[in-house]
Amino acid sequence: MKGIILAGGSGTRLYPVTIAINKHFLPIYNKPMIYYPLSLLMLVGIREILLISNPQDIDTYKLLLEKGKKFGIRIEYKIQEKPRGLAEGLILAEEFVRNDNTCLILGDNIFFGHDLPKLMKEAKEDIEKNGGAYVFGYYVKDPERFGVVEFDDKGNVISLEEKPKRARSNYAVVGLYFYDNQAIEIAKDIKPSDRGELEITSVNEEYLRRGKLKVKLLGRGFAWFDAGTYDSFLEAGEFVATIEKKTGLMIGCIEEIAYRNGWITRDQLEELAKALKKTEYGKYLLNLVKSKEGEENAF
Repeated sequence: MKGIILAGGSGTRLYPVTIAINKHFLPIYNKPMIYYPLSLLMLVGIREILLISNPQDIDTYKLLLEKGKKFGIRIEYKIQEKPRGLAEGLILAEEFVRNDNTCLILGDNIFFGHDLPKLMKEAKEDIEKNGGAYVFGYYVKDPERFGVVEFDDKGNVISLEEKPKRARSNYAVVGLYFYDNQAIEIAKDIKPSDRGELEITSVNEEYLRRGKLKVKLLGRGFAWFDAGTYDSFLEAGEFVATIEKKTGLMIGCIEEIAYRNGWITRDQLEELAKALKKTEYGKYLLNLVKSKEGEENAF
């Protein structure tokens, strides 16, 4: 399975800051926002990743992440000329994906939960075995901001709707999607919405029509932030800060995950740590080099 990170857009909800900088470079507490979705893909063992962004930002991503070799992964880059919808990301990734399955994740979505890697691995295995689409739902107070999923009395999915004026439920579909290889062809066939965009909800609706959509609800014990507004951006940073200070473990530390996965050696980790030795982030990595304690990371 290959990973796709959508990290473009104009970030209008975070203006005026994002007039000058892509929102995914903004820090969620002590690391760039883009580290969080990247770390999730790494946690489920995905090592081939395509990052899609704006023409003006691609070179900055390359400066930050390079080709991924120092993290034991391979990162490729693709330009999305204009924001034409999330589903266009699948179309742009066609050459990269080829005959493989995909995990698509939004660059401004922050997730946390002890069992989240386990659930993601289950979704990955399900797609590889049975095909179809596997997405996650989360209860929200403002469903009109999101794609919304509706269930019947038996818990079966009966409808999906993108940013409804009057939502049929309070369950939002979060920005984490597992698809079989049919997703690209489906994305090619959908029509733009009234907003003029290729909606990812339309892709999910087609899988629902085919009887191939699974929705797993993230209940208590999970946190999800769509960090595209000032309030959610602040909440995400405060949440990460609280967890890290309480546990002494980092969330979204890509160097640690690469090391725990056996993708880089202790010596390589030490080299990465020394480059950041004047920061608390670097000191955290140096402590990992010196100690085998705390093998369970908090991603």
